[in-house]
Amino acid sequence: MTKPIDIEIRKASVLGSHMAYRETGAEGAPVALFLHGNPTSSHIWRNILPLVAPVAHCIAPDNIGFGQSDQPDIAYRFFDLFRYLDAFIEARGIRSAYLVAQDWGTALAFHLAARRPDFVRGLAFMEFIRPMPTWQDFHHTEVAEEQDHAEAARAVFRKFRTPGEGEAMILEANAFVERVLPGGIVRKLSDAEMAPYRAPFPTPESRRPVLALPRELPIAGEPADVYAALESAHAALAVSSYPKLLFTGEPGALVAPEFAAPFAASLKHCALVRLGAGLHFLQEDHPEAIGRSVAGWIAGIEAMRPQLAA
Repeated sequence: MTKPIDIEIRKASVLGSHMAYRETGAEGAPVALFLHGNPTSSHIWRNILPLVAPVAHCIAPDNIGFGQSDQPDIAYRFFDLFRYLDAFIEARGIRSAYLVAQDWGTALAFHLAARRPDFVRGLAFMEFIRPMPTWQDFHHTEVAEEQDHAEAARAVFRKFRTPGEGEAMILEANAFVERVLPGGIVRKLSDAEMAPYRAPFPTPESRRPVLALPRELPIAGEPADVYAALESAHAALAVSSYPKLLFTGEPGALVAPEFAAPFAASLKHCALVRLGAGLHFLQEDHPEAIGRSVAGWIAGIEAMRPQLAA
């Protein structure tokens, strides 16, 4: 695995709070904006950023309430996270970017791309969030050996969304950090590797952002506003023409390979990269493959731009 370089954590003033972010790469290069999910932070991109930095100006923010960003007194709904991300993009003066996203980062990316298609130079994504008509669509798999695991995941997330049970599991027992995170990674993280994931959430109160997001997952029409927003975002994605790169792991979690292949084929200009053994947090199991693939993809698109403009 590539030895991570020391990338400074910086802070930006956003809507009366501070958002932390990692930044590396040449100033004049196109921006690559890395968007993380729950319960992670820009830390999850630490082994990927150095590989993409030679071809892009890499910026990886910590969502508000996560990582080293502040935790203001807000609800931490999807729309709150998007409002802060939008303001962060404005504060940093980013006019266009390649979006590289996983988990809730993909929902943010899709929503951003639907609102501002001219902003997007390309979209690389994995383990993505989409409107799921029924609970059977959550952790769906057609592989018989994986179906018990998928059913168990559905049962746990139903509890996360149940008042009282979710609070006990996530706020009190810290189950999302201690169980869901390592359970979504094939290799075993060391205590040193887990420490940056644990650090933002030392108390029940600090874990409110982690509890909010399972309750925002657009499943069976609920919550209605998030479901509608992501339906609209996915409709825009389906007709978009910017380049796309979809990564899939085996067996995956939110996105099984048997779902990923036809999904990629249904999109315009979308390449599929099969990473091999992987669950949900693919950045921890395949940083080298993801980093080198994203770097090559960006370099190839940028090389073609002068020809396309001619």
